[in-house]
Amino acid sequence: MASEIKGWDRNQMAARAALELEDGMYVNLGIGIPTLVANYVGDKDITLQSENGMLGMGPFPYEGEEDPDLINAGKQTITELPRTAYFDSATSFAMIRGGKIAAAILGGMEVSEEGDLANWMVPGKLVKGMGGAMDLVAGVGRVIVVMDHTSKHGDSKVLKACTLPLTGKGVVDRIITNLGVLDVVPGGLKIVECADGVTEADLRAATEATIVG
Repeated sequence: MASEIKGWDRNQMAARAALELEDGMYVNLGIGIPTLVANYVGDKDITLQSENGMLGMGPFPYEGEEDPDLINAGKQTITELPRTAYFDSATSFAMIRGGKIAAAILGGMEVSEEGDLANWMVPGKLVKGMGGAMDLVAGVGRVIVVMDHTSKHGDSKVLKACTLPLTGKGVVDRIITNLGVLDVVPGGLKIVECADGVTEADLRAATEATIVG
């Protein structure tokens, strides 16, 4: 039953994640759904960082206005802003490792009730590497994961313990899925908000992890 519940779509999840951002923040957007957050920043004074060497990313370009020289870490074409700065990877990761980035909004394959995150590989499948994920979860002030709540087969991706190789242990602060918003708290996860058309019972039924409160 839980697998049939739709809740938010990808753009609605990204829009909800954008609500987490406050004026003056420097934020890194991960590959996948998180890249869509750039389209929902609105009038907030947010500076988006891409670990391939760009500070001050704009929203995605309109069709026909793409610049192939402007790409994010996921190799998608993006736009620049009047204040955009460019630099090498060493400088980019110095920002991340030095605690200069306030938050990272990342995709996820699995999240555990203790805030462990698996988001970089599935054993047996060809992967290019972890990229900046490990540095991000260790170096930023707040980690928000945006992902589907269940797999295509209806299995929960919000687990008691991750089964895939970890990106980081105890690093996730908030989880935003198509079914709602949960915070990592002592003893498990706390429901913050249910998505449109989703009840608390639906959210609990789709979650393997312990939900407290």
